Amino acid sequence: MLARAKRFYPFYPILFFLLGLLPYSTYETCFAQGLSLYTPYPKISMPPGGSIDYSIDLINSSSAIKTSDISVVGLPKDWSYDLKSGNWDVAQLSVLPKEKKNFTLKVNVPMKVNKGIFRFRVQAGAYASLPLIVLVSEQGTYKTAFSSDQRNMEGAANSMFTFNATLRNQTGDNQVYALTAQTLPGWNVSFKANGKQVSSIDMVANQSQNITVEIDPSDEMKAGSYKIPVLASTANTSANLEFEVVIMGSYKMELGTPTGLLSTRVTAGENKRVQLALKNSGSADLKNIEMKFSAPANWDVIFEPTKIPLLRPHATVDVFATIKADKKAIAGDYVTELEAKTPEISSKASFRVSVETSLLWGWMGIFIIFGAIACVYYLIRKYGRR
Repeated sequence: MLARAKRFYPFYPILFFLLGLLPYSTYETCFAQGLSLYTPYPKISMPPGGSIDYSIDLINSSSAIKTSDISVVGLPKDWSYDLKSGNWDVAQLSVLPKEKKNFTLKVNVPMKVNKGIFRFRVQAGAYASLPLIVLVSEQGTYKTAFSSDQRNMEGAANSMFTFNATLRNQTGDNQVYALTAQTLPGWNVSFKANGKQVSSIDMVANQSQNITVEIDPSDEMKAGSYKIPVLASTANTSANLEFEVVIMGSYKMELGTPTGLLSTRVTAGENKRVQLALKNSGSADLKNIEMKFSAPANWDVIFEPTKIPLLRPHATVDVFATIKADKKAIAGDYVTELEAKTPEISSKASFRVSVETSLLWGWMGIFIIFGAIACVYYLIRKYGRR
C-alpha cells in the first residue's frame, strides 16, 4: 500500500494544483454542510402598510466554524426590508460549531399592494434557504381618506354646528395636510385636533387623526340647506368631505319701549304701568315667550300678557308691565330687570325706577317741624323770664 502511494507521489502537486483551479464556492459546498435557517412564523397575514419583524436563527450543526452570506431573494417590487443582528446591519454571519446566531428581518409591506399571497425567501449563501409567505389581507390603496359618521345637522343660524371627522393618511409616506373649507360670506369654519385649533396637520404614514370641524353660519342667514365642502390636501394627495347645515332661521329678539326710554318714577307703595315693545328681529318663529322680572325685595311686577304663544319674524307685540314699589322704600333710584325668555333665546331690559315718598309723609314732616318750633317758643315764653 505504501509502495503504491509512493508510486503516485509525483502526481500530488498536480492534484493540489487542479483543486486550486476549482471555484471557492465548491469548497463552501463541501465544508458548509450543517447550516440551516429557522423562524417560528414562516407564514403571516398582514394588512397593507404594515411591517413584519421576523426573528431568524442561523444554526451551525457541524463541528467547524461556518461563515455565510445572508440575503433576501424574491421580495416583491416596492417592498423593503432590513437585516440586523443586534444594532448592526448585517450581510454575512459567522457561527461557532454546534451553536446558532440570531438575526432579525423587518419586511415593510407597501400601502399600494394587491390582496393575495406573496412568497420570498431568506438565503444563507448557497447552503440554506428559508421560504416565507405573506398573506396580504385586503386590497391596498395609495390615497387619503376623510370621513365622518354624521355630516348633516340642523339648527338656528346663530348656532354653532360641530362635526366629528377622521383623517387617514393611507399614502405610505409622511404628509402635512392643509385644512380648508369653502364657505359663504359671513360664515366661519375652524378645525381642532387634540383640543387645539389648527390649520394643518402633520401625519406619519398609515396614521389616523380625529378632527373636530366647527361651522358658524352668519346670524342673518335665511332658512335653507347649505353645503360646506372641507378639504385636506398636500402637494401629492387630497381628500374632501362635504357637510350639510340646515338653517331653520335665526333666533333674535329685542325687549324695549316704544320711545326707547328705560326709566320711570313711582311713589313708594304705589304702582306704575309702563308699556314695553317686544320685537322678533330674527328669521325663525319665537314660541312660548315668558315674561319674567328681577326686582328689589318686596317689589312686584305684573305683566299683561304673561306669556306670548307665538311671535313671527320681524313682528312686534306690546307688553304692559305694572311695577309696584315697596311701601317702605326710601327715596332714590332702583333697578328692575324685565326679561322675555324662550328655550332658544332671551332679551332683557333694565328699568331705572326713581322712588318718591308720599305727600302725606311730607305734610306730616312739616307738621312735626312746626310742632317742634311751637314747643320751643312755649318753653322760652314760660321759663325765659326767670
